[in-house]
Amino acid sequence: MVIPPQKLALFVAATLALTLTPGPAVLFIVARSMSLGRRAGFLSVLGVGLGNTVHAAAAALGLAALLASSPVAFSFVRYLGAAYLVLLGVRRVLDRGGSLGAADAGAAPAAPRSILRQGFLVAALNPKTALFFLAFLPQFADPARASMAAQVLALGLLFVALAVVTDSGYVLVAGGLGGWLRRNPAFARRERYLSGAIYVGLGALSALAR
Repeated sequence: MVIPPQKLALFVAATLALTLTPGPAVLFIVARSMSLGRRAGFLSVLGVGLGNTVHAAAAALGLAALLASSPVAFSFVRYLGAAYLVLLGVRRVLDRGGSLGAADAGAAPAAPRSILRQGFLVAALNPKTALFFLAFLPQFADPARASMAAQVLALGLLFVALAVVTDSGYVLVAGGLGGWLRRNPAFARRERYLSGAIYVGLGALSALAR
């Protein structure tokens, strides 16, 4: 085994502690699941996982270090990601017909590719994930055993896989709760405002955070 078993066990424990703690990606997935149902939630999990895989590969190839060394590039990606979240929020608020709500009776289901793409972009346009992987993953690698790039990539992929599992748990809970709430007419009328506010709030936090 390239990575020592003790370090691997510690990495898994640390990763589970991190992924079980609600963060921006989890809040996005929960909002998707409550608004659009479990199917959209799982697609969002897959999209976020693919976006995070890009960050894992960037950390392994040294591209994350380049991003970290360029405040201009970091800010550009950060503001682009924040603007995309705000755009999703505004679109949700303006969606009077419920065209994004696949879980609503009689509503046209959202295109799976669109949901998947949105999850991917939300994750891929978050440069903080790249910096997190850059700082977190190498701590569990051993340069004396094998290529650091290979170890960082393997750890990154394991992190993404564990995150997919824990995020899927949030989908199951949020999707069930959302289905129950959507049977309440008052909530059904205001749901798009709540979902839109969450997306806009996540975008604002991303833009303002340092």
